[in-house]
Amino acid sequence: MAQKKGPSADSNRPSPAVPEVRHDPYAALRVRDFRILLMTRLAITIASQMEVVIVRYQVYGLAHDPLPIGIAGLVEAIPSLLVALIAGHIADTMQRRRLVILSRSALIVSSCGLFTLSFLMPTLYPTFGIWPIYAMIFIAGAAGGFLSPASFAYNAELLPKELFANGAAWNGSVWQTGAIVGPTVGGLIAGFFSLSAAYATDAVLTALSVVLVFLIPSRPFEQRVREESSVQSIVAGWKFVFRNQPILGAISLDLFAVLFGGAVAMLPVYASDVFHVGAEGLGILQAAPSVGAVLVSVLFAHYRLRGGVGKQILLTVAMFGITILLFAVSRNIYLSLALLVLYGATDSVSVIIRSTVIQILTPDAMRGRIAAINSMFITTSNEIGAFESGLAAKLMGLVPSVVFGGAMTLITVGIVAAAAPKLRKLRGEALLEE
Repeated sequence: MAQKKGPSADSNRPSPAVPEVRHDPYAALRVRDFRILLMTRLAITIASQMEVVIVRYQVYGLAHDPLPIGIAGLVEAIPSLLVALIAGHIADTMQRRRLVILSRSALIVSSCGLFTLSFLMPTLYPTFGIWPIYAMIFIAGAAGGFLSPASFAYNAELLPKELFANGAAWNGSVWQTGAIVGPTVGGLIAGFFSLSAAYATDAVLTALSVVLVFLIPSRPFEQRVREESSVQSIVAGWKFVFRNQPILGAISLDLFAVLFGGAVAMLPVYASDVFHVGAEGLGILQAAPSVGAVLVSVLFAHYRLRGGVGKQILLTVAMFGITILLFAVSRNIYLSLALLVLYGATDSVSVIIRSTVIQILTPDAMRGRIAAINSMFITTSNEIGAFESGLAAKLMGLVPSVVFGGAMTLITVGIVAAAAPKLRKLRGEALLEE
């Protein structure tokens, strides 16, 4: 009978080395449909960011008052918030590709309307004020309310789960690239040619973003059988967010930080009254935050999400607030540009981590609804944040209002850090094991 080997028989043999799986920073880009989606995202981002800077420049040029700039943000936010919840439910019950196409088509209508108004506003303004422009912005806000959850959920359809973080980094990089090109090109076209030429470019790029989606093959849509009503479906989404502390903490941090830290919304006032650089200079100022954001996004694409990501997001948002305080008191345009680059870099870290956390921790059947709730927070922080910035500048003065925003951002970081310990202790390795 053969003798059994004891436990010590192989104890002296070296264990075989387990090769570490090498991180591929371009893994998401190797997925053809995701590459096309990034191209559509680049086109729509350039168009939308062009539109932001052109509208703000046109509105301030007509009214010579920061408050109408803030009201423009509020006008865009209201319809977006009104449709966001039902948009999330729709994104979970219909083909997301189709919803992306329909939403972007509505943006074409808005862009063409702004192009037409660029010729008519000198005549219309004495009678109607800014309201014709606000009407087009309202349409864009409603379209954006449907587009945001549809796009977020559609991203997840094109990538496997293990590439979500890498995809989020490249998504962020492409968005920020568009946010550099859009304001710069928009400001240059408006400054050297005309507002009409800038709006025409915006409309063409928006149309291109729709055409490119048709290059992505339509996937069979799994119609989910629901025993719950639409209202129950929406309520279920909110319950999921409020029961998931990392998600709630991350989006709450973004909400209040950007709500009070919307210094970028006041850049038309800085360009006109502080630095005296016109539309061309405004485009460069508006693009500066995205320069820092692109650098951070590319860096994230080359590294795994690891370490204390919760602490990282809290620290970078605190740096975001400090940057706002320094920008408020700067009178040197080159220092201000550098601070805006840092502003965008710190903001980008929180955006990438937040997007990854939400995509990984959200079940596919709820992606549309959770994306809609996330969109509501983003819309509130961006558009209503622009209104808050305009109102604060009107009541407090430009510099005190920006100082106030930076201080409130720092207070927000402290509150979230204390109230959301699970976010504070969140680690990248644990997140990727979900």
